[in-house]
Amino acid sequence: MSRPSVAERARQTGRLLRREGPSGVAVRLLARATEALDPPGYGSLPVSREDLARASEIAAMGRVPPELLPWRSGEPLRVAWVCGPAGEGSGGHTTMFRMVAALERAGHDCTLYVNDRHGWEIDQHRRTIRAWWPWVEAEVRDLAAGIDDAHVVFATSWETAYPVLASPAKGVRCYFVQDFEPSFHPAGSIALLAEATYRFGFHGVTAGRWLAQLLRRDYGMPADHFDFGVDRDCYAFEDAGERSGVCWFCRPSTPRRAHELVVVALDLFAARHPEVEIHTYGERPRDLPFAVTDHGLLAPAQLGALYRRCIAGIVLSATNVSLVPHEMLACGCIPVVNEAEHNRLVLDNDQVAYAWATPFALAEALSRLVSVPRRQREAAAKSAAGSVETISWEESGAQVERILLAAVAARTPKELVT
Repeated sequence: MSRPSVAERARQTGRLLRREGPSGVAVRLLARATEALDPPGYGSLPVSREDLARASEIAAMGRVPPELLPWRSGEPLRVAWVCGPAGEGSGGHTTMFRMVAALERAGHDCTLYVNDRHGWEIDQHRRTIRAWWPWVEAEVRDLAAGIDDAHVVFATSWETAYPVLASPAKGVRCYFVQDFEPSFHPAGSIALLAEATYRFGFHGVTAGRWLAQLLRRDYGMPADHFDFGVDRDCYAFEDAGERSGVCWFCRPSTPRRAHELVVVALDLFAARHPEVEIHTYGERPRDLPFAVTDHGLLAPAQLGALYRRCIAGIVLSATNVSLVPHEMLACGCIPVVNEAEHNRLVLDNDQVAYAWATPFALAEALSRLVSVPRRQREAAAKSAAGSVETISWEESGAQVERILLAAVAARTPKELVT
């Protein structure tokens, strides 16, 4: 297309304003401005040039395993966790910190190294972690100061895998994988850099069995999984009267939660069931074509209370399943989840309402659940809660401990493993 004239640009803007409104045009302008301020190149990558260069050197040498920190069977482990900055209520950080706390309770020593490339002070990250995850006792350090020797050095996202590979610190390299991160990005540089980390020779510790199977099959990566748990203090069944409404974890900033698809599905559902209240939580929704009651960002105890009020909730995952369906089930709220192998392998539960990822199929699944007579709904809620009664984060933490002990023992001289 030829370069548009001022008049053509003005007519384009008018059409977009009529079709998308001021907010839609503002989003377009913001994207254009961001692209102009952050053009492609090293500056747009979340990995430093130094770490990329060092990773290339190690790959060229054939990825010689790092030197190990001496360890004897029965001794506690020293575990270094390299992670990105933790946002308030972050689900991924919550799972990771649960494993950190489980290892600490088992007598092991953990240190957190925050990989912040945005210039924030480490004290800000410490305050966030202590405020939102007060049960984590691990020391919080700045990754820029380097990693101390440890028995295990954990990468926890693809961006952290590069500095973990590049670090001279002693220790078995492990990779805490909670999702298939190449799928977070369009096909291109970022997706390829993320995918490359699965060939670094780390030992994978994955959230659920789907990821472990995927990494072993497609990348030859040694990997073991831990099962998802449920926090019984926050997510538990209570027979507190008649349930009404449905709930939705609204997260438009996370494409794998299929925000736009849920909006269309709920629009169809709302037209069919105007009497049913729709509750949203998480990020604040904008420009929805149906009425909602928005609760904003909820603490876990508040979230459990919301689930106990609702008949059903909608939770879509285009990659690895989230924790939300397990927590809904524990409270007697029936999750509607998109039909997919990666969801069924992790969420192997016949109380889940699976539906194909089309707006009409998802709307129909919600409609069926809210149309059930009250007595049957109560029985379904109790059955849902009972289906996850044996699931606990304590066992998940014990699984991770066993994986790490086995990984360190396998790389330790046999005379030291008694």
